[in-house]
Order: sequence, then structure tokens, then C-alpha cells
Amino acid sequence: QVQLVESGGGLVQPGESLRLSCVASGTIFSINVMGWYRQAPGKQRELVAVSTADGTTNYADSVKGRFTISRENAKNMVYLEMNSLKPEDTAVYSCYVRARSTRLANWVNYWGQGTQVTVSS
Repeated sequence: QVQLVESGGGLVQPGESLRLSCVASGTIFSINVMGWYRQAPGKQRELVAVSTADGTTNYADSVKGRFTISRENAKNMVYLEMNSLKPEDTAVYSCYVRARSTRLANWVNYWGQGTQVTVSS
């Protein structure tokens, strides 16, 4: 089992920045994908950014050029640097990893509880 704990959310004004962090712990042999999703009130959960083990990153069109995902594999951590925040970025941001507990185990998706990001003047 893998546990994910996010931190770094909060209330900021439009144009400001935040950095989210997420650490994965538990029985982890390897992590393939690490990323961030978000869900705003009344909306479906959407992908924000993902990073694969080979260094490939993908971003939602709405955050390209403003958000940057990075990871520290040795620490099982993933970060989301969010700049030029807009009110429409307001949502609960959840960490996501795809991991396996042994070399032969199946890959399993895990989600964190989420951290609230509110952008408002």
C-alpha cells in the first residue's frame, strides 16, 4: 500500500505563485508516473500535469507556460510550481502516482486526499 501526502495549498491573489509538494510512502518498489489532478466545485476532476519515469511531462492546455511539474525520485516526491495563478485555478489539487510494490507486482494507481488552492482577490 502507498500513502500520498500533499502540502503547500492555500489562499493567494491572482498573479501570485504557490508550490505544491507530495510525498509517497509505504511499500514502494518503483514509481512510474507521478502527477497532479484537480477538481473544482461542480466540475469533473481534470489532469493538471504528469511526469513519467523517463522524464516526459504533459500539461493541461490551461496551465501550460504557468505550471511546472518536477520530481525527486530518490525521495518519492513530486512538486507542482504554479505561477501567474488565476481564479479559475481554484480547486482541490490531488497528487497521483502509479507504483508497484515489487518487481513483478502489477502497477497500481494511488491518489492523495488533496490540498485546497484558492485564488481570489
